[in-house]
Amino acid sequence: MKDIDFYFFSGTGNTLLVVNKMRDIFEENGINVNLHKIEQSNPDEINLEHIIGIGFPVAVLSTYPFVWNFIKTLPDANGTDIFMVDTLAGLSGGIVGPLREIVKKKGYTPIGAMEIKMPPNIFFIQDEIINRIKVENGLKEAEEYAKNIINEKAEWGRVPILSDAINLFSMGALRLTGIDLHQKFFLFNLDKDRCNKCGICVGLCPTKNIKINDGEYPVHGLNCHYCLRCTSFCPKNAIPCKFNYKGKTYSAVKAKEFLKIKNL
Repeated sequence: MKDIDFYFFSGTGNTLLVVNKMRDIFEENGINVNLHKIEQSNPDEINLEHIIGIGFPVAVLSTYPFVWNFIKTLPDANGTDIFMVDTLAGLSGGIVGPLREIVKKKGYTPIGAMEIKMPPNIFFIQDEIINRIKVENGLKEAEEYAKNIINEKAEWGRVPILSDAINLFSMGALRLTGIDLHQKFFLFNLDKDRCNKCGICVGLCPTKNIKINDGEYPVHGLNCHYCLRCTSFCPKNAIPCKFNYKGKTYSAVKAKEFLKIKNL
């Protein structure tokens, strides 16, 4: 197989774990993999001579608007192989089919799609044992999926009409719950008694929505996509998510795993 350029976004770490596992399997089989963070990538710079991988979490049955924007601005291709993987806690329905149609119209050859169940990071956070089991099972699926891609056994299906309808619904719902509600009702109310002004949330925000000046507290702007990085990785639990039961948070990796990754 050709080299793989794997473009991914991970909110609180589930997708990062899956992408790393798939990369390991590819490289064990002699395939070079370059990892690229979607939030730091320019679609115009994509190498169409490589196989393209796209990984991301599901949000409100679909995925985040800035991830969709990256996908929709991919350059036109002439048969470049492409595969996708997403991580989810429950259901999607509005991503696999619509994404396949987008890349096909752009001239790509869809070679595989996989949705992998992982622990949720919002609403009800499960206990550590259940989360660990879900992660272990998810990584096994990621390993098998990577092997299927190598052996040309992966598939990328589509459920027409239904998936398109779900996608339209999810994008509207995501704007309401993820962005507009934040702007109107300030779902992230900083706890200044806890905040130590470390700036970790600033470095983690994929949309550069959080700003901090010397000696001041971080401030959320109006471009929040509700990925929950800031609330899940805050070392002082100073940015609570009002949707989360009893203020619990989940993260699959340490904050430093995100901060140290540049576009490799």
